[in-house]
Amino acid sequence: MPVSEIVATLAGGVKVKRRFARMRACNEKDAKGKLCAGHLKRWYFFGDEVKRQLGASAEVYRCERCQTLYLPPLDEEPRTGTLCW
Repeated sequence: MPVSEIVATLAGGVKVKRRFARMRACNEKDAKGKLCAGHLKRWYFFGDEVKRQLGASAEVYRCERCQTLYLPPLDEEPRTGTLCW
């Protein structure tokens, strides 16, 4: 699995990375080199520091195990709107 590029690091040490297209699992490795592989879930209620760095309406995903933050790929259409049927 390729490594995601690190976009920023928050004050608490949390990394902000860029997702790949159709990426659903975290690719962060711990100190021993073990892959996290936690599920990436859409995160709506993030704090003030994330709002300052990424914007209040940013599309942010968070790993459920290691809490690494992910932004969507640049070439992917945003999923922030409501679905139209």
